[in-house]
Amino acid sequence: MVVSLTQAESALPSGAPPSSAPREAASSVVLIGSGAGDAESGERSEGRFKASVLVVDDDPDVLRGVVRLLRSQGYSVTSTMNGAEAARLLHGRSFDVIVSDIKMPGMDGIQLLREVREHDLHVPVVLVTGEPAVSTAVQALEYGAFQYLTKPVDTEALGRAVAKAVSMHRMARVKQQAAELLGHAGALGADRAGLEASFDRAMQSLWMAYHPIVDFRTKTVYGYEALLRSNEPTLPQPGSVLDAATRLGRLDALGRAIRDLAAAPMIAGGSEMLFVNLHVTDLVDPWLSAPDSPLVQIAERVVLEVTERSSLDEVKDVRARVAALREMGFRIALDDLGAGYAGLTSFTLLEPEIVKLDMSLVRDVHKNSTKQKVIRSMTALSQDMGMTVVAEGVETIEERDMLIELDCNLLQGFLFARPGRPFPEVEW
Repeated sequence: MVVSLTQAESALPSGAPPSSAPREAASSVVLIGSGAGDAESGERSEGRFKASVLVVDDDPDVLRGVVRLLRSQGYSVTSTMNGAEAARLLHGRSFDVIVSDIKMPGMDGIQLLREVREHDLHVPVVLVTGEPAVSTAVQALEYGAFQYLTKPVDTEALGRAVAKAVSMHRMARVKQQAAELLGHAGALGADRAGLEASFDRAMQSLWMAYHPIVDFRTKTVYGYEALLRSNEPTLPQPGSVLDAATRLGRLDALGRAIRDLAAAPMIAGGSEMLFVNLHVTDLVDPWLSAPDSPLVQIAERVVLEVTERSSLDEVKDVRARVAALREMGFRIALDDLGAGYAGLTSFTLLEPEIVKLDMSLVRDVHKNSTKQKVIRSMTALSQDMGMTVVAEGVETIEERDMLIELDCNLLQGFLFARPGRPFPEVEW
């Protein structure tokens, strides 16, 4: 089937200029196909549209043809000839599918896709182009296009793409509802455009929660661990933000923001230590040791935590870098001891002043003689090397008392306080 321009003229959006091209030529540019199934595809269930579709194309002939086809198949169709107008429409309503040309003046299809993800992480976007290229296709898929079609568009291919997109959108919404029910909302914004939008919003809403580390024997607060928090609902957990930064290649930006925010309330004064978690790649970030950075200004009160789970092999000259940080006044802590795979490598490379026992060792330690023996040995070995031991994840009085009996220097956990804005009150 060749879609006729005269049959589609009623689909032209308000204000669109009439086409000056011959009708035969225009119709052949728009859509091609066999025409099979067109009649029954227009059926509606109980008089309702199948789904709502936004069509965007600066070519009026193509726009007419696509709109006519989709309406004949039972879809409610809204159309516009430019990306900026499409973006405006997205502010006022939601769509089940978006079909957009890629090459348009002003806001092109890729830019529109990114704009879409600012408002809807799940709506499928079908991109269409008259100038196919490998680079364009790669970019379209990288930024989360549901499908990439070339002009002239085959009617059956377009119909299948939109029908499949509608089904996938419905499934995405159901999965999102399930995620919200289970407390995992936001984990589904997986394409690059959506992830970038979510991550940018997360960066704008970052804040730090502070978790006290206490010396229970003297009833004093030794320091606070700064923990990442965000108000972005699509990246609700610190791990989600870190995963997004990793995928987007923006770990440096995230690390800098975390360190600067963590230092802010400590600069005003006080004697408590500030524990700041580092990703292993932070060790090569020049801002970590820059004289103007907020963290360097209070280096004498800062403990840089590196998890035993990380692979220090990724960093060149680890010893030299750590030595330079130590000369500036920073102290080093090895985090999650007992949970990692690095063996003695972390000890020899970092030579930490502080080690933090992983909470998996701490949980129910008063009931488990094997854990008690392991912690006793780790504590004795660490203290013999001049290291202070922190036990993380203390939640019960029984755990607290056993850890003190095992000679752990410092304790951290919900038993004393939950993480909060500076600074939570400790319950002794």
